[in-house]
Amino acid sequence: MAKHHKSRPERTALPPSRPAHRAADHGYWLYGWHAVEAALANPERQINRILASPAALEKLQLPARKLPAPERMEPRAIDQLLGADAVHQGIALRVLPLPPGTLEDVLYHSTPRGPLLVLDQVSDPHNVGAILRSAAAFDAVAVLTPKDHSAPETAVMAKAASGALDIVPPLTVTNLASALRDLQANGWWVIGLDGSADKQLGDIKLTGKLVLVLGAEGKGMRRLTAEGCDELAKLPISPRMESLNVSNAAAIALYHCLLTRGAHG
Repeated sequence: MAKHHKSRPERTALPPSRPAHRAADHGYWLYGWHAVEAALANPERQINRILASPAALEKLQLPARKLPAPERMEPRAIDQLLGADAVHQGIALRVLPLPPGTLEDVLYHSTPRGPLLVLDQVSDPHNVGAILRSAAAFDAVAVLTPKDHSAPETAVMAKAASGALDIVPPLTVTNLASALRDLQANGWWVIGLDGSADKQLGDIKLTGKLVLVLGAEGKGMRRLTAEGCDELAKLPISPRMESLNVSNAAAIALYHCLLTRGAHG
């Protein structure tokens, strides 16, 4: 980017008659301090614009990598750009979705810091964002999804993830059943969460290289996915409630794994 010159006026909000961004960039607006700081710290994240209110500019710290110059914009103008419901805290980035990794990024890990989380056709971006947030909080090594019938990375997902999109690596595979077989062949133990399973998650040894598989909202795992698991387990919940939201189930399962790994050193 060109350096700032004193003679150049500060950039302000674009007039309503002009588009705020080119639609061809295929990106979205990511906003709020947690999400913005995580994106700025992620060298894999492509950032096309940085918007900041005067107050936000005073506290904004940019990392030592090539980034566009921040654009000064009043909070009300950011509201107009993002929508009145966007809690942006005076800071927003125009970003491209992260390039997904592949199974090979984790397949050969000998001592992963936490479980690999697999989402079988979980398509609600709110749920995926919340799952990513729990994955970051409880040290999941990555979140793996099938290429088809999964939620794409969007502003809705980013808001729910609260920065976790840039913390937990996203992985994509074409064939989930084949990916589970490859993981098993390399020493990973695959556990599918299924509300109708005989065992409870607490009955299973949750150490070593662990994969947790969660199915789609309402439908659960597909048959071939469930058949590819080493074990199926359920979470102990009251009979007064039939099931949990998939993001809640993921948080409980990840927390249980973290406690178990801590208990075993």
